[in-house]
This record gives sequence, structure tokens and C-alpha cells, in this order.
Amino acid sequence: MIPFGGQLNADGSHEFPVRVYFEDTDFSTNVYHAAYLKFFERARTEFLRAYDIHHNELAKDGLAFAVREMQISYDRAAHIDDLLVVRTQLSEVSGARFILSQSIDRESERICAARVVAVLLNQAGRPARLPKEMRAKLLAN
Repeated sequence: MIPFGGQLNADGSHEFPVRVYFEDTDFSTNVYHAAYLKFFERARTEFLRAYDIHHNELAKDGLAFAVREMQISYDRAAHIDDLLVVRTQLSEVSGARFILSQSIDRESERICAARVVAVLLNQAGRPARLPKEMRAKLLAN
């Protein structure tokens, strides 16, 4: 069983559990396509927490992450009451951005996958270089 908040694996990947609730589904009890974005977002936040990177601390420094680009593949439908696992893996870090590979699985079955480009922004909404400490944390595994 994956603990609340997920778990960081030895390879640096992160696993985050999600249960599908009624609010995540459309009239057919399939997960509505936009709900997958929420699952990915929650998992990205927990991935960062696992690396001791917290949104509230960034905000104190006038910084915030934003998704710049996202490519999604919807492979199968998830359904109400399904137990899913969102896996997040760092693919690349450079300058003001990092790239993540994310997937959502039901047991061994791939449901959805995404490639996410996230950037760090300053208070003016301009890209800001990732602080050295943050880069070191992300590249530790």
C-alpha cells in the first residue's frame, strides 16, 4: 500500500495513489478527460514535496511553478471506484524548467501518460532560474 502523499522510489520516481470518485466521472462513469489533469497536478505537487520542495516556501520568495507545455495520451478509460497510481519521473532539468514523465496506471494497465514541461516564474511572471539548492535536490537521485 502506498502511503498518503505517495512514495519516493530508489530510482527517483514517485508513486501517488488516486481513487476515482463520482465527481471525477462523466455521465458514463468513465473518468472525464480533464480529471486526469487534476490527478497529474496532485502527483506533481507530492513529487516535489518528496524532494523537500514546497509551493508555500517558493511563494515566500515570490516564485511559483507553471505548466508551460503538456502532451497527453489517453490510452484507456478509468472508471468510478478504480484505484490508480500516478507515477512521476524527472526527465530533464535546465535553466528555469524541468521536464517530467507522468503516467496513470490501474494495476499493470496504462490508462494515461503525459510529458510535462514546468517552469519557475518570478512575481512578474517571467522565467526564473531554478535555485542551485532546488536543482541539487532534483538531481540527487
